[in-house]
Amino acid sequence: MKDKKSFLRGALCGALAILLSAGLMSCGLRAYGTNLGGMASSKDVERKISGLKELIDARYLGDVDDSKLEEGLYKGLISGLDDPYSVYYDEEETKSMMESNEGEYCGIGAVLTRDTDTGIITLVQIYDDSPAMEAGLKAGDILYKVEDIEVTGEDLTEVVSHIKGEKGTEVRLTVLRGDDMEEVTVTAVRNTVQVRTVKHEMKSDGIGYVSVSEFDIVTYEQYKEALADLENQGMEGLIVDLRNNPGGNLDTVCDILDLMLPEGLIVYTEDKEGNRDEKKSDEERQFRLPLVVLMNGNSASASEIYAGAVQDYGIGEIVGTQSYGKGVVQQIYPMKDGTSVKLTIAEYFTPKGRNIDGKGINPDVEVEYEENKENPEADNQLDKAMEVLKEKL
Repeated sequence: MKDKKSFLRGALCGALAILLSAGLMSCGLRAYGTNLGGMASSKDVERKISGLKELIDARYLGDVDDSKLEEGLYKGLISGLDDPYSVYYDEEETKSMMESNEGEYCGIGAVLTRDTDTGIITLVQIYDDSPAMEAGLKAGDILYKVEDIEVTGEDLTEVVSHIKGEKGTEVRLTVLRGDDMEEVTVTAVRNTVQVRTVKHEMKSDGIGYVSVSEFDIVTYEQYKEALADLENQGMEGLIVDLRNNPGGNLDTVCDILDLMLPEGLIVYTEDKEGNRDEKKSDEERQFRLPLVVLMNGNSASASEIYAGAVQDYGIGEIVGTQSYGKGVVQQIYPMKDGTSVKLTIAEYFTPKGRNIDGKGINPDVEVEYEENKENPEADNQLDKAMEVLKEKL
């Protein structure tokens, strides 16, 4: 393996390498019938693709898989947008993505996040009793390799497709751990993972605690059940923990916010033509108890929609650190051949019209997480949230 410093330097350069390769590969789709305005003529594109293919056939040392070359053309076109959120998925990746969104899949049970600047992929959550936990993986590990494939800079869905597989099969993962970037290789046995995106418990002094790891299709019912259970236990105030929550389904977070907000605007989006789409809450139900939302730099997208709406309506306080800053919306477009494309199609705005893309949401009470090596269970951010909430009881 390369030394740790060169790994980090390589990660920082990864986006540039992707763009350079995308610029070459994206030249070819018009030869497959796609009309790309502003590019070279159809004959010029076809001639260049043909020349590149002849060069590969004549000089390339390794074996050539023509189907992979074709997929590379499609991926290159979307990569050429220079948008970290727009991605082309092949058939296998599309299937894997759909399974994940449904809340059950065969994998290892870990939540990943990718830094858009460095391309570094980090494990931010390990599900309880999951193959990942049994293998010894830990939240905070940097994922370096899946089998022998370096994954830094790769799209998360592609990385996940490498990790997933048939139940009972093994996958070897190499991570970098801790401040000294210790290289650790583990083998996890894939199993069926039923995603439990919501955890809850009653803390002291009647304070309910709900942790949401991501906003999937299954999350709404889990959140609703958690809220009802805490209310039945006599909850007097609530902490919603969205730390390390990378986001998820827009409709899901809006349905959840409909349980929390008064009647009115939840969020609105605007596309490239200026068309506005509004999501609203009704008057049927709203949360009236003291509320605190926990977030950090890995709280993104749907998590920021949640925190932003709570902040704009003034129904709770945000505690933690500045959020990630993803204020754009993607839509999945299925292709007839089983592949799909995820494209950024709109910006979203909080009820008061804030777009937080690249900025994030600033907490009302800022507190950095402080690791306690003597007591790994200690959580100073949660302690602060408890303190803030008790002042409101």
